[in-house]
Amino acid sequence: MSLFGSLYLGTSGLQSSQEALNVTAHNVTNTDTKGYTRQQVSYGTREYNTLSSDTHTVARKQTGLGVYISEVRQVRDRFVDAMYRNQNGRQGFYDVSYSTIEEIEEILGELDGPTFENAMNDFWYSASELAKDPTSEVNQSMFVQYANSFVEAAQNVYKDMEDYQDKLNNRIAGMVDEINSLGWKINKLNEKIRAIEAGGIENPNDLLDQRNQALDDLSKLVNITYKNDYYGNVIVKIEGHDFVTMNTVSEMGYQAEDDESVGTTGFYNVFWKDSATVESRDENGVPIKYVQDTVRDNPNTGRTATGAVFNWDLEISSKLDTDVGELKGLLLARGNHRGTFADLGWETDTLEQKQEKYDKVKDSIMVNIMSEFDGLVHNLVTSVNSILTDAANNATYPFATFGYMADPTDGNPIQLFHRISEDDTLQGEDINDSATWFSTMNLSINQDLLQYPTHLGLRLPDGSEDVKIAERLRDAFTDENYTLNPTLTNKTSLKKYYANFVAQIANSGNVYKNLKENQDLTVEAVEANRQGSIGVATDEELSNMIKFQNAYNASSRFINVIDECMEHIINTLGT
Repeated sequence: MSLFGSLYLGTSGLQSSQEALNVTAHNVTNTDTKGYTRQQVSYGTREYNTLSSDTHTVARKQTGLGVYISEVRQVRDRFVDAMYRNQNGRQGFYDVSYSTIEEIEEILGELDGPTFENAMNDFWYSASELAKDPTSEVNQSMFVQYANSFVEAAQNVYKDMEDYQDKLNNRIAGMVDEINSLGWKINKLNEKIRAIEAGGIENPNDLLDQRNQALDDLSKLVNITYKNDYYGNVIVKIEGHDFVTMNTVSEMGYQAEDDESVGTTGFYNVFWKDSATVESRDENGVPIKYVQDTVRDNPNTGRTATGAVFNWDLEISSKLDTDVGELKGLLLARGNHRGTFADLGWETDTLEQKQEKYDKVKDSIMVNIMSEFDGLVHNLVTSVNSILTDAANNATYPFATFGYMADPTDGNPIQLFHRISEDDTLQGEDINDSATWFSTMNLSINQDLLQYPTHLGLRLPDGSEDVKIAERLRDAFTDENYTLNPTLTNKTSLKKYYANFVAQIANSGNVYKNLKENQDLTVEAVEANRQGSIGVATDEELSNMIKFQNAYNASSRFINVIDECMEHIINTLGT
C-alpha cells in the first residue's frame, strides 16, 4: 500500500473518532433531557483495494481503505416501549379515579372534621327533643331551624359535587384538544423524519426522540396502538380507530349535551368527527354542530353511537385492557348527568329492576356518590313529610278532627319541606306524589313554619300533646328501612346511613389508592427497565469518551508517522 493510501487510512480513523466523540458529547449534554434516547455509533469498513487475485490461494491480496461511521443509531427496545405506554395509560386512568375520590372526601369535610354530619345529627337531636315535649315552642322552633340548617348543609355539599363535575367536564374538553394537538405533532414529525430518511445518509434521531415522547404523552391520555410503515411514518390508532395516518389526523370532537331526555347539563360528549353525522355547517362548510344521537359517547346512556370513541358496553377490566387512559377515566368519573335518588331505581317495583337501573351509573364515581347522597336527603325529607301528611289525613288517629296539622288556607297537609320548582328533570316523576318531588337542589323549608314554627301544632283536639307523631318524627332517623343502593341487602337507618356512606367512600378510596400505588410501581419498574436501554449513563459515556479519544490520538500518531516517512523519502532519499 502506498504511503498516500496509508495517510488516507489514518485520516478515516481520525474522522470516525471525531464523530464518535461528538455523539458521546451529545449523549452527555442530554443526560437530563426528557425523552432523549442514548445514541451509539456503529463502525463499518470501507471498500478494499485488491492487489492481486489467485484462485489457488486462500485469500486475496487486499489492502483496506479505512473505517467510517456506518450508522448513529438509537438504543431502544420497542417491546418495552409498548409495555410502558400501555401501563402509562392505565396509570392515568387510576390517577383520575383516585383523585376524584380524594376530592369527594375533601368536599364532605370528613378529613378536617365532620360538617354535614353535624347538621344531620343536630336535626336528629331536635327531633328527639321534640318527642319529649311536642308542644314546646322552643323545641318546635329548634326542629324547624335545624331542618333548615340540614337543607343548607346538604345543598352546599351537593353544589360542591356539581362544581367538581363541571371541573372534570372542562378537563375533558382540554384533554381532547391536547390529544388532537399531539396527533398533529406526530403527523408533522412523520413528514420531517420521512424526508430525512429518504436521503439515506443519516438517522433523524432527535426528531425520533420527539416523536417517541409525543407517543408517550399520548399513551397517558388514551389507549393507543401504533406501527411503523414502510416509509418511516408512525401510524396511530386510538381505541381501534385511525387517528394519525400517513397524510392526516382524524380529530376527536366534543359537544355539549342538549338531549332533554337526560337533562341539559352542558356535559361534553366525545366523538370522532369523521364518523359523526353533521347537523349544521358555517358559511364555509365547516361543521359546527353534530347530531347528538350520533355523537353520544357518555357512559351509562345505554346507547353506542357511530362516532363514539369508547364502547361503554365493555366491562372495565385490566384483562380486557379497558381501563387505560385519562380521558376514559375522566368521562367515567364524571358520568353523563347529575346523580339523584332517581338513579337508585326509586320508580321501579322489583329489586331486579332497581339493580338494572343502578347498574347504569354504578361505575361512575361522581354519579354514584351523588345519587347515594341525594338518596339520603330524599329519604329523610319524604319520611318527615309523610309522617306529617299521615297526621293531617287522619290516617293514624281516627279521633283527630278535620284541619288538624293542615294549612288553614287550603286544607292541605302541613309540610316541613317544600319543593322549589315543579319543573324537575327527574324522569317518570308524578307531581301528585310528594315522595318523588324532593331532590337536594330542589328543596326548601316551609317559609310559614320557618317564620312561625308553632304552626306545627302537635296538639290534639282534646288538648293533649301528639306524642305519637313526635315520636314517629324521632324514629324516622333510627328505623332501619333503607339501603345505600340496590346492590346491598343490609338495612340501615337514616342516622347510620351517612356513616355507612362515608365508610363506603373510604373503602372505595382505599381500593383506588391501592390500584394507583400498584400501577405507579409497575410503571416505575417498566420505566427503569426502559431507561436501562435508552437512558444515558454518564460513567459509561465518559468511558467511551476516553476510548474514542485514545483512538483519535492513535490515528493522529499514525498520520504523523506516515508524514515523517514521506518527509524522509522526499528530503533524504530523493537527493
